[in-house]
Amino acid sequence: MLKCRTAWNKLAPLARNSSTVCRQNVRRSGKKVLAAFQTHATSDTVLFHYVIKTRRANSLVASAYLNRSDLHVAVLNDVPFSHLDSRFFSFRRVDDSIVLTEPAAAAAEPPAAEAPEPQPEPVAEASEPQPEAVAAEAAEAPEPQPEAVAAEVAEAPEPQPEAVATEAPKASEAVAAEPQPEAPEPQPDAVVIPSHSPYLLIGGGTASFAAARSIRARDPGAKVLIVTDEPDLPYMRPPLSKELWFSDDPSVTETLRFKQWNGKERSIYFQPPSFYINPEDLESAENGGVAVLLSKKVVHMDVRGNKVKLDDGTEISYDKCLIATGGVPRNLQVIERAGEEVMSRTTLFRKIEDFKSLDKVSRNVKSVTIIGGGFLGSELACALGRKSTESGLEVIQMFPERGNMGKVLPEYLSNWTTEKVKREGVKIISEALVKSVACKDDRLEILLKDGRLVKTDHIVAAVGLEPNVDLAKSGGLEVDSDFGGYRVNAELQARSNIWVAGDAACFYDIRLGRRRVEHHDHAVVSGRLAGENMTGASKPYWHQSMFWSDLGPDVGYEAIGIVDSSLPTVGVFAKATAKDTPKAATEESGTGIRSESETEDTATSPVASTAPAPVVGHKDDYGKGVIFYLRDKVVVGIILWNVFNRMPVARKIIKDGEEHADLNEVAKLFNIHED
Repeated sequence: MLKCRTAWNKLAPLARNSSTVCRQNVRRSGKKVLAAFQTHATSDTVLFHYVIKTRRANSLVASAYLNRSDLHVAVLNDVPFSHLDSRFFSFRRVDDSIVLTEPAAAAAEPPAAEAPEPQPEPVAEASEPQPEAVAAEAAEAPEPQPEAVAAEVAEAPEPQPEAVATEAPKASEAVAAEPQPEAPEPQPDAVVIPSHSPYLLIGGGTASFAAARSIRARDPGAKVLIVTDEPDLPYMRPPLSKELWFSDDPSVTETLRFKQWNGKERSIYFQPPSFYINPEDLESAENGGVAVLLSKKVVHMDVRGNKVKLDDGTEISYDKCLIATGGVPRNLQVIERAGEEVMSRTTLFRKIEDFKSLDKVSRNVKSVTIIGGGFLGSELACALGRKSTESGLEVIQMFPERGNMGKVLPEYLSNWTTEKVKREGVKIISEALVKSVACKDDRLEILLKDGRLVKTDHIVAAVGLEPNVDLAKSGGLEVDSDFGGYRVNAELQARSNIWVAGDAACFYDIRLGRRRVEHHDHAVVSGRLAGENMTGASKPYWHQSMFWSDLGPDVGYEAIGIVDSSLPTVGVFAKATAKDTPKAATEESGTGIRSESETEDTATSPVASTAPAPVVGHKDDYGKGVIFYLRDKVVVGIILWNVFNRMPVARKIIKDGEEHADLNEVAKLFNIHED
C-alpha cells in the first residue's frame, strides 16, 4: 500500500498510463465497457476493474490502480449499483447509469462518438501491452460469474465507454431520476469467484487469518481463499469492547484506529487491503497469495466431493479446508419473544457494525441497559460508564450473579470488581433474572422475576456466545454435546482434510481434557496450528491459551486454564504500585494486544522473589495478586490480577500438574511482592 504521497507521485504516471492503456485496448478491439467496479482502495489509489461485452462472452479484461488525488465526476454506463463501495466513491444511479468519481485520466480520452462499432475480434491483441492484473478471457476458460452480473449482462443495453467524460454534465442534472424498477437486484460484489482453492478457509476472523499466515509461512507459494459473510477484511475483535471506546477521535467509528494503553496507535485490521490479492486473480497468481471473498456465506459442505456451496449458489472446490466460523451472540428468549420493536432496540454485540451501531445509540438515547455480568458485559459497562460522565448517559448493568464476573472470580474479588464498575458511573442491579421485556410509551420496560421494574431506551444483551456449527449437518461433522462446537482431535482435525480452529473448535487438551475456548489468544494459536497441520506438520495442540480483560486502563487481569468460581481458590495479594496497571504494562512491553501468541516465551526455571511479603494496608485492597484454581488439589487455572508478563510461569505450573503444599510460596514465582 502506498502510504507516502511523495512515493505515489513518482508512480502516478505509470498508474495513469496503465489505466489509459486498459481503456484504449478496449476501444481498439471494438468492445464496449459493460461495467467498471473497484475491489480494493487506499487513501491514494483505487484498484479498478473493467468488464466488457463481446459477442462471445462477458469478460473481466483488465485491472489497474488509479490515482484518487484529482478525481472528477464521471458517468459509467450500466455499472451494477452495489458493485461500488460508498466508502471510497460518491455515486448515485441515474436512469441506466451511475454517477461516480473516477480519475481525470479518463477525461482526456476521445469522446464516445469516435469509438468504432463493436467487432467480433478478441478483446486485446497479443502485441498490445497489458496491465499486470489482466485476467484471462472468459470465452476460452469460463470462470463462474455472480448471478447478478450475468443478469445485468443479459439485459443491459450496449454502453458507450467514452461517454464517461462527455456525458457527465447531463448526468449531474438528472441525479433525481429513480432507478429502473425492472433491473435485477445485484449481488454485493462483482468479483469473479475462483472455482477451486487449494486452501479454503471458511470464516474471516482471527483464527482464519492466523491460519492463512501460517500456511503461507510453510508454503510460500500457497493459494489461500478466505470466505467470510462479513463485509470487512480480517480484524481483531478485542478493541471493539476495549480501547476503541476510550478514543478521543470523534471519527473513530470510521477510521477504526485506536491508541493502545501504551500510547501507540494502530488499526483493528490485521493487514491493509494491499496485503491481499483479488479472488479472481488467485488461480492465476504465480506466487500464490491470500484472497478474501467478502459478504459471502458458505451454506453447504460436500465433504466427499471436497467442495462447498455459497449462498449465491456458487460452488468452490478445495484440497484442504479450515472451518473457523466462530460463533453468534446469544440472546434472551424473553427478548426474542417480545416482538420486533423490542428487538430493534436490542444490540447483540460481536462485529464492527455492532460497535458502530452502539456508539451511535449511546449518543442519541438517555439510558442503556447491559444484560450480562461476564467479560463483554463488564467491559462495555465500564466503557459506556466512563462516557456517561461527559454525556449524561444513564448506564445500567444487570446480571443474575451477586457480582461482576461472578462465574469466574471468587466472591470477594467479584464484589471488589462490582464496586470498581460502580465507580465508573454504572448502576449495578445484581441477582436480576429477566421475566419480560416490553415497549411502552416509547421506552423499554424490563420486568425482573422479583418484581423490580427497570425502564431504559436500549438493551445490550451480552449473555454468551453460541458456536456456529451450521455446516455440521451437510458436512456430516460431529458436534460435541457437552461443550458445543465441532469435535476435533488433538491435531484439530474433523476429517482427514478438514480442520477446525477458534471458537467453533471443541478440542482435546492433553492436560485438562476436552474443552472449547472463546478467546483471542486461542483463536490465534489454534488457527496457527491448524495452518501448520494443513501443510503437513501433524502437531498436537498442547498450548494453554490465555485470555485477558480490562476494566479500563487501570485494572486488568490475565488468565489461563480453567477459571471457574465453583472451584476452590487460593488468592495471594500484594499492594499495587503505579506500574501495576494494563496501561503501564503495555508501555513497558511495547505490545498492545496482550497475547502469548504474539510474544511467546517459555518459563523453564522461574526464580522466586526473596523479598518479604508486605502487609496489605486494607483487607479489601486487592491491588495485585495471583488466584489459583484447584481441582483435586492440583492447580488447573490461574488469574494474574494486575500482574503482567508472567504468563509463561503460570503456563508451566499448569503443565507440571503437581500438588503444592504452600501456594504462597508458588505465588513468589510471580514476583508480586517486588516494588
